[in-house]
Amino acid sequence: MKRWLILLISILFLAVLSGCNKEIKPQDRFAQYVEHWNKQEFDKMYGFLSKSAKKSISKKDFVERYEKVYKDLEISNLKVTYKPDMEKEYKKEEKAALPFSASMESAAGKIEFSHDASLVKEEKEDEESWYVAWDTTYIFPELGPEDKISYSTVPAQRGDIVDRTGDPLALNGTLYEIGVVPEQMEGQKEQTVKGLSSALGISEEQISKSLNADWVQPGYFVPIKKVSPDDKATLDKVFALKGVLKQDVKGRIYPFGEASAHLVGYVGPITADELKKNEGKGYSSTDIIGKRGLEQVLEERLKGTNGVKIGITKKDGTEVVLSEKPVENGETIELTIDITLQKDLYEELKGSPGTSAAIDPVTGDTLALVSSPSFDPNEASLGFTADEWKQLEENKDMPLMNRFKQTYAPGSVLKPITGAVGLSEGTLTLDETIQVKGLKWQKSKSWGSYQVTRVKDPNGPVDFEKAMMYSDNIYFAKEALDLGKEKFSAGLKKFGFEEDIPFPFPIETSQIGGLDSEIKLADSGYGQGEVEMSILHLAAAYTPIVNKGSLIKPVLMGEEEKNQVWKENIISEETANIVETAITKVVQEPSGTAHSANMKDYPLAGKTGTAELKRSAEEKGQENGLFVAYNPGDPKLLIAMMMEGVEDKGGSKVVVEKVKKVFEKNKDRF
Repeated sequence: MKRWLILLISILFLAVLSGCNKEIKPQDRFAQYVEHWNKQEFDKMYGFLSKSAKKSISKKDFVERYEKVYKDLEISNLKVTYKPDMEKEYKKEEKAALPFSASMESAAGKIEFSHDASLVKEEKEDEESWYVAWDTTYIFPELGPEDKISYSTVPAQRGDIVDRTGDPLALNGTLYEIGVVPEQMEGQKEQTVKGLSSALGISEEQISKSLNADWVQPGYFVPIKKVSPDDKATLDKVFALKGVLKQDVKGRIYPFGEASAHLVGYVGPITADELKKNEGKGYSSTDIIGKRGLEQVLEERLKGTNGVKIGITKKDGTEVVLSEKPVENGETIELTIDITLQKDLYEELKGSPGTSAAIDPVTGDTLALVSSPSFDPNEASLGFTADEWKQLEENKDMPLMNRFKQTYAPGSVLKPITGAVGLSEGTLTLDETIQVKGLKWQKSKSWGSYQVTRVKDPNGPVDFEKAMMYSDNIYFAKEALDLGKEKFSAGLKKFGFEEDIPFPFPIETSQIGGLDSEIKLADSGYGQGEVEMSILHLAAAYTPIVNKGSLIKPVLMGEEEKNQVWKENIISEETANIVETAITKVVQEPSGTAHSANMKDYPLAGKTGTAELKRSAEEKGQENGLFVAYNPGDPKLLIAMMMEGVEDKGGSKVVVEKVKKVFEKNKDRF
């Protein structure tokens, strides 16, 4: 028994000894190295390096070099493949050459290469193993120890934004970079700095900081600010200063300035937050990006893709290209906008807070989207000074606010829609009249002191057409009550309320609001209460009257399909004709509220509206005036306009006159 125990122990000892002396293969060692490489575990990779390799590069430098190369070149999807030949023995050899392949995505596209890994047998801590004889060719085979990796870009040209005729609303042009050559100031540095500060709206401290930067030499041109070549007044001031010169640089130009600023927007230098938000999309810290309007909304289509070339600059100056991606310029995007009409509407609104939308009510083409007052997008793109921003932000008329994005109480321009819903539901008939004496009415004493107020006492019965012509609030308040909350709400939803408008520019959703009381329901019937609409939705909501009952989808892009139906047959053709007849009389009949817009050679149908904004029934609030109109005989142009604060300007009449002028200017074009 004792003999067998000794024999068993001897066998186990020999087995362990045999296991300890099992030779480590270079294939296994390099396979482990590749596993760490694919995970980009560079610190662990360093542990596999040979003694001579470690002498040539420290662990810190090894890790940092790989990390920097992979980050700078935007390396992703790294895949290093190695298929070991496990049959091959390396018992007596001191070196082994093992083939591998590497594939990766970079900022310039795919980079692929094959290489041989050289492994050497070395003894470390009384143990013999295989180690990688690493050098720079493991990063890229063409990379020698004194070579440099090169990364160059060809900036993509930003796409233009043009109107329906090809007129550019945003394009790339030439700007002046105003700067200073220090040695040419000839002892007048103080005067030059003060003069530039005054002319360009930049602090003296900021200019001095630029002039005192580490890189500046006496003969260098030091850029200060870009200026439009058309800004003659500023250019005359700066060129009168010693040492001030200019360089031509590329920049964004907006030929129609304020008239299209809220629609087109502008570009500016990308911020750190924007760079982080757009990580992986090809932006660098020196790029520009859309800040507002379509420049921002269409950023991906406009910006294009920079061309990138990654190569290796050899010691002798020659270059080896690793990967190259050609430049792709941004798209030129054509809008359905008619810039002449856009300018005309803006000029009519200019100086007064308001907004306007113009559409082709048959095709759905959006012909104009205007917000007033506005700002100069050229100056915004060049960079407003702190004082200029402050003036814009503190301006009581809020020129930075995009009003065509917002929703507003529609007032009486909602009445054709309320009427159409009532006719569709059968709660309103043409022979039905109301008999209400005086200017005020309430359904019951339960309303307390609240009464619906009309503008004109008709002194007799009022039917649908008269109610439309006189814009009788009481008639449409009663109609909303007859419909009831459910039918009224459902009817408005058929016209697109409480639904995102299918439009490429973000527009606020029109709301019905609360209908939880008879008073709110009655007020909503004539466009007060909590009902709110955007100006574009208001224009679109009149298209069923033109299109035999179908609501047309508004489009903005030239490539979009025309005559798209957003909501089909929401009212009958008969109802559409009845409403059109009524709103035609609003303009053509002498007693109609929009009769001042009547033109013999260009007939209009339309509806006026006044929305009063106030906190309580007792107070007098601001009034917004509205008008929607189109030519019923040849409906190619429909205009909706809203002006704020018309209570001292004649109410909606001032809006009627402005819209009429725009039709007069464009009647031969539409």
